[in-house]
Amino acid sequence: MMKRFVFIVVSFFLLNVSALAQIKAVVMTYNIRLNVKSDGENWWENRKDKVAALMNYYEADFIGAQEVQHEQLEYLLKTLPHYSSIGVGRDDGKTAGEYSCILYNNQKYKPVQQSTFWLSQTPEKVSMGWNAVCNRVCTYGLFEHIKTKKKVWVFNTHFDHIGDTARFESAKLIIERVKQLTSQQNYPVIVTGDFNSQPTDAPVQYISQHLNNTRMISEMPPYGPAATWNAFKFNEVPKGWIDHVFVSKTITVQKYAVITDSYDKKYPSDHFPVLVNLTY
Repeated sequence: MMKRFVFIVVSFFLLNVSALAQIKAVVMTYNIRLNVKSDGENWWENRKDKVAALMNYYEADFIGAQEVQHEQLEYLLKTLPHYSSIGVGRDDGKTAGEYSCILYNNQKYKPVQQSTFWLSQTPEKVSMGWNAVCNRVCTYGLFEHIKTKKKVWVFNTHFDHIGDTARFESAKLIIERVKQLTSQQNYPVIVTGDFNSQPTDAPVQYISQHLNNTRMISEMPPYGPAATWNAFKFNEVPKGWIDHVFVSKTITVQKYAVITDSYDKKYPSDHFPVLVNLTY
């Protein structure tokens, strides 16, 4: 009887220690540029191994990727050991069109809930919103840390590049979904994406009222330039700080970097990846 009691007490203690444990995670947001042959020397086929190698090297636990077409996703999943993904194509809710998928380290995390919604007035079906010029989506999942069982919400999105109203309404829609989900299951939140918006623009300003922009709260001074869009122009100073990682107020950010890795005077994508080390 005593042995059983001790076993129960120890088990209870270990479960609570796991629940209280702080999880260190690495998060990346990366617009990998879709597969379009008119990119010439920067065509996906000429740089896909560089994108995969970059992802492999930095070993992010979560990679919010944008402009990912189905064949690109298949290549990355085949090339990246220990990664799986959630998300669907924006044009049919299956495999057509670009994904805003989330790649995750399946040795450390598993999704226990996942969904994709459209950035429009009818978010639960394939649709184009407001003054956007193409379908836009947000994919999210509730991920469980396999060892500790701690959970975290991860969102990934890509805002419209033309419609200013669409971008602002998309920001409102995502925050509304974050509030809805956290009111039911109040876990930490990470939002990655290409927001096609500068920090001074209304969409980022709105999100920043509810979540922290990780560059602003990094304990270590941010590494690399603020700009994240390079347009494949290696010999020009990049312009456009449009890729962001936001987190809920309970998350601590240790490091923030914009990765400017290159090869043969070329970039792996027309965006730089953002890499964030955080604790939740």
